[in-house]
Amino acid sequence: MDNRPIGVFDSGVGGLSVLKELQLLLPHEDYIFLADQLHVPYGEKSKRQLVDLSYRITHHFLTHDIKLMVVACNTATCYTIDSLRKKYLFPIVGTVPAIKPAAENTHTGVVAVISTPATAKSKTLKELIKDYCQNITVLNIGCKDLENAVETGKLNDPEVTGLLVKYLKKLKHSDVDYLVLGCTHYPFLKDTIKKLVNPSVKIIDSGPAIAKRVNSLLVTHRIKNNQKKLGKISYLTTGNAKKFQTIAGKLLGHHIKAKTIKI
Repeated sequence: MDNRPIGVFDSGVGGLSVLKELQLLLPHEDYIFLADQLHVPYGEKSKRQLVDLSYRITHHFLTHDIKLMVVACNTATCYTIDSLRKKYLFPIVGTVPAIKPAAENTHTGVVAVISTPATAKSKTLKELIKDYCQNITVLNIGCKDLENAVETGKLNDPEVTGLLVKYLKKLKHSDVDYLVLGCTHYPFLKDTIKKLVNPSVKIIDSGPAIAKRVNSLLVTHRIKNNQKKLGKISYLTTGNAKKFQTIAGKLLGHHIKAKTIKI
């Protein structure tokens, strides 16, 4: 039994969508969730800034003796995962848009991915499309301000709906049958997105696949926590703890306690 915690981080509350999937599959693990809200949004930062922030977050996790880290942010993964894996020895799981399953299952040969502007133009996404989408048309849509909108917690706000209408209009007159959510903030908008796209469009995100990958690594490295009781979760933010508690509690559907930290 290895009762050390798993570190999970994102620029803000979006990574909670990944944490939910981790808890579903691995309820006996302990987690430390860190939201770097002081520096949100990540989708509009340079690679240099993102690598620096990821290093600082990882150094903080080291003070908690984590056994594995999940980068629950597509943008941070695209720009920092290689640097992190070279620098640190413990297993690190990234988050990339679920292009592969969309490409494997499409019947129309047209898929779409919505993500932050940085992810949309990243080398990682371009390589995923190149590797898995030969003879498949990919609508690659960068969504400025959408990450920030989710951070407010006002998921049904007219401003959020307006942004989604703006970005999803490209799907209206296309044969898209799979829509990939390429930012961990976006699963919280799934209900609104469903109302705005054709009912036949299937929406997929990376959360379940990340949880399966984490489980696989825990087994391979023999570091799974086999305690009988449910694991505990510590919530940390570099921003305002009370604000985070309110929004995260709303997204998760239950009350949480958070602490503000510096990285």
